[in-house]
Amino acid sequence: MVSRVVVAGGGIGGLATAVALHQRGIPVVVLERAPEFREIGAGLSLWPNAMRALDSLGLAAQVRAAGAVETGGGVRDRAGRWLSRTDNAAIERRHGWPLVVVHRAELLRILVSALPASSLRPDSEVHAVAQDGSGVSVTHRGGSEHADLVVAADGLNSILRRQWWPRAAGPRYVGCTGWRAVTKPLPRLEVEGAVLWGRGERAGFTVLPGSRYYVFGAVTAPRGAAFDFPRHFAGWPDPLPALLAAVPDGAVIARDVHDLPPLPTYVCGRVVLLGDAAHAMNPILGQGACQALEDAVTLAACLDGPDVDTALERYDRVRRPRTQSIVRRSARLDAVAQWTWPPAVLARDLGARLTPARATLRAMEPVLGWTVG
Repeated sequence: MVSRVVVAGGGIGGLATAVALHQRGIPVVVLERAPEFREIGAGLSLWPNAMRALDSLGLAAQVRAAGAVETGGGVRDRAGRWLSRTDNAAIERRHGWPLVVVHRAELLRILVSALPASSLRPDSEVHAVAQDGSGVSVTHRGGSEHADLVVAADGLNSILRRQWWPRAAGPRYVGCTGWRAVTKPLPRLEVEGAVLWGRGERAGFTVLPGSRYYVFGAVTAPRGAAFDFPRHFAGWPDPLPALLAAVPDGAVIARDVHDLPPLPTYVCGRVVLLGDAAHAMNPILGQGACQALEDAVTLAACLDGPDVDTALERYDRVRRPRTQSIVRRSARLDAVAQWTWPPAVLARDLGARLTPARATLRAMEPVLGWTVG
């Protein structure tokens, strides 16, 4: 039986893990390198599998109230014509939860509020972990901690993954720069949210609470390329140019997109990887945070058993094949989205237009149909 856990990383996955453990009466400490627990990102899509994970934590209703339900959407081409439509009502009927779009800061606030202040240790960047027969010792900026288990939820460039998986390949650049932003409050647009696919570039938008919009996209480019995104997408179909014009100055967050090659295991002794530290993926499916939430509740459920090592083996057996499959699926879709050769783009768009909506829903079933257990 685990008696104390240290979580390295105070993002969505780390905090959700701490909430799940705290609710089971397991003492937990979250070490976050930033001076406070906050999220500087933009919007976030929470698909039914993520809402189911949040429901197991008793937080789904709060998150739904803090977000906006996506009632329609789909993919358009560069001219604004529909290529495919997403039947969000059918998704909710089938999976019990809608697609909810929430600001990352709101989700983080809800997770933080579900934990006692004594569990939260900001300004405590983890430096190293040592394992011995009596447990795990964690050295961090503020001192040290001892526990039965360390959860490495410290992101794409995880320090603990480098320490305990030294032969593992590092993050790989997928060939595009991703960007996202939130607009100022605007009058409600009479248009459904959508993703627009061009030649080696894409952009999308959806509504957020407070009359704001979440805008996002990606541009195929060499590593480190810089873009003026409002100017770059100025000639795209309405309402994208108007939405980008409504983004406050300096508020576009742009980063080169990376994913992680598959690891042979997510467990090394009493150190376990979770979220992006384990399986960073291309954001095109909107599943990065969703999979971190699944990881969190699955790990906590596995730890209900009496033997920690057996619990970690089960977590690895359950989570690694699923998350690595979604990493591959995201990579395949992104490769198609990055096509630039006009005949290939034309064939891609025609194929999307001819694919029945019910086939799209069936294709999403393995991802969205996840259940806690």
